[in-house]
Amino acid sequence: MGRNRAERIKYWLQIFLLPVYGFSFFAPRDKKIWLFGSTFGKRFADNPRYFYLYLSEYKKKEIKPVWISEEKKIVELLQREGYEAYHKYSLKGIWYCLRGSVYFYDNYPKDISHWLSGGAVKVNLWHGVPLKKIQRDNRFDIVRHPENFGQYLKGIPRRMSDEKRSHYILATSEYFSPIFASAFGTKKVIVNGYPRTDIFTTSQINNILLEEEKKSLLEIEKKLENHKKMLLYMPTFRDSERSFFDKINLPRLNEFLEENNYLLCVKLHCKSKLKTAFEQMQGPNIEVINPNADPYVFIDVSSALITDYSSIYFDYLLTDKPILFFCYDLKEYLHDSRELYFPYEDFTPGKKVQTQEELEEALRELFSDEIDRNKRDLIRQRAFQLQTGTASKELYKQIVNITK
Repeated sequence: MGRNRAERIKYWLQIFLLPVYGFSFFAPRDKKIWLFGSTFGKRFADNPRYFYLYLSEYKKKEIKPVWISEEKKIVELLQREGYEAYHKYSLKGIWYCLRGSVYFYDNYPKDISHWLSGGAVKVNLWHGVPLKKIQRDNRFDIVRHPENFGQYLKGIPRRMSDEKRSHYILATSEYFSPIFASAFGTKKVIVNGYPRTDIFTTSQINNILLEEEKKSLLEIEKKLENHKKMLLYMPTFRDSERSFFDKINLPRLNEFLEENNYLLCVKLHCKSKLKTAFEQMQGPNIEVINPNADPYVFIDVSSALITDYSSIYFDYLLTDKPILFFCYDLKEYLHDSRELYFPYEDFTPGKKVQTQEELEEALRELFSDEIDRNKRDLIRQRAFQLQTGTASKELYKQIVNITK
């Protein structure tokens, strides 16, 4: 049986789990057990990761934080480091999924276990301040906006699990609160900072690194011994990302990096289809980071960010480092992939370039150009009400009040 066929069968078999979901509403929930998961149970990343690490270090007397994952290596790493973590389908994992009173995730409850989540308070910490339209506001999403009856039928299992409303959604400011309310169809919006950005301004969280993160970080530090600055390239996920290789002449790029003493680090979106293609760029002046690694491990050692439409640039504003927008497929992206909440030019505080020549010219001026500083400050103030490195601390207080 082919992998795609097996996945389709698994997708439709979810329907038979409806009685399990109904049963889970009768499970006795322990107010002190809080569960965490990320990216469909596949990664140890994002806001759940940093909130979990904070609570595990500072609030273990008050609550019991537990990480749930489908990845054996993540569970084993956390357990070795003395943290509470279990495999999603282990007996203890199932037990905690039925006992946990609060679910924290960055996509959907299935980051932990949707079918065992009945009766738990579900808090979606999400994975980015939105520039592009998301969830219900994204008209290109055929699950939420099917164009025909066939698409509607195909989306039934997803609507039974992924599309169940979270009880609360996290927004980083009152400015963005209405956007999250619209996108997720809820009025219960928690306004607070992102736990993942705490590491920009405080060292109080002991970050636990996965092996691939350690490996990439060591390679970057080694290469930085021979390079002046590290440029972090983080493109968003979309089909038109393929045209990057039509725009970039790799030998010429390597020559430019060598001449200017730059190290280019490429961190793709975890859903990118071009992992193999980008891996072939690896060399003395280019480091390709594992797409499943958490990007916040590498932001501190970076000197500047190059992106396009990724929400990473909002968080990066908190570092007060330069940002450059390589938007070589802007028209195609807006036409075929996503609409934006704001005019692209107005809400992206940095130079916009579309060719390799423009990219190189902008990089030569990037660290001496102060034109965009005021714009960066303005967007940062709109995006983040809390900029003090205490997002996890304040979020904990809010969740305690909600679950009293």
